[in-house]
Amino acid sequence: MNNLIDAWQHLPYHLSPNLITLGSFQLRYYSLMYLVAFSLTYILVSYRLKNEDFAYNLETIQDFFLWGILGLIGGARLGYALFYNFGYYLRHPLEIILPLDFSHGIHFVGISGMSYHGGVIGIVIAALIFCHKRRINFWNLADLFSPAFPLGYTFGRLGNFINGELFGRATTVPWGMYFPLDPSHELRHASQLYEAFFEGIVLFVFLWILRKKRPFAGLQLALYIIGYGTIRFFIEFYREPDQQLGFVWQALSMGQLLCMAMILTGAGIILLRKRRRT
Repeated sequence: MNNLIDAWQHLPYHLSPNLITLGSFQLRYYSLMYLVAFSLTYILVSYRLKNEDFAYNLETIQDFFLWGILGLIGGARLGYALFYNFGYYLRHPLEIILPLDFSHGIHFVGISGMSYHGGVIGIVIAALIFCHKRRINFWNLADLFSPAFPLGYTFGRLGNFINGELFGRATTVPWGMYFPLDPSHELRHASQLYEAFFEGIVLFVFLWILRKKRPFAGLQLALYIIGYGTIRFFIEFYREPDQQLGFVWQALSMGQLLCMAMILTGAGIILLRKRRRT
């Protein structure tokens, strides 16, 4: 039994973040997870389109996917710079979009740091522009996509786990793990797996069961926002705060403050959409 526990706790040390390495070229599992997430979302949305009452054709959805992916990636990157490391990127603005370090000459460092909340803002902005240009209803489009998002998000968190990043706080529980990137070498919560399961699988099952309950357009989006915000808020108590920020207010992290804003936004959508329907 002790051997099994020890193997589990040291599992991250046996995982390589690289799927393929050819000289200086590296293909990471994290990139593959993004492709899996986008593909799963597309499959689920296509299924809903064929079996439920949505007035869109597949070509429209395919066109929006490009908008959504660009909005997601751009928003996630800008959100990280704004919410999690504003001072640094204010001094080094080119590093937001370029994988180079200019502080001591020019060095390739890659682009690291993506914010989920920034990604949500980015994809919402992209959807609003797309719907305006195509003259289609934003709330219906959001309801079509919202139940599919969590399952794709699961694979993003699995990518974080394989990378050994975004690990949890120090713990003594036997299911904790040691992560190679942790300079303290302490046993820690595998918060990436907690998020993959609860924010991904559990939230997906909940929203998928309720996907046809739409007394007003916008409800599915609101449930997704509230559901994710609530689950992430509590899991953040097990996740190590970002080193450059620490706790932002009292014992709350930046992620928790952003989740509180999500919950309030979701509740506001329900109130406004119900009032509009009435």
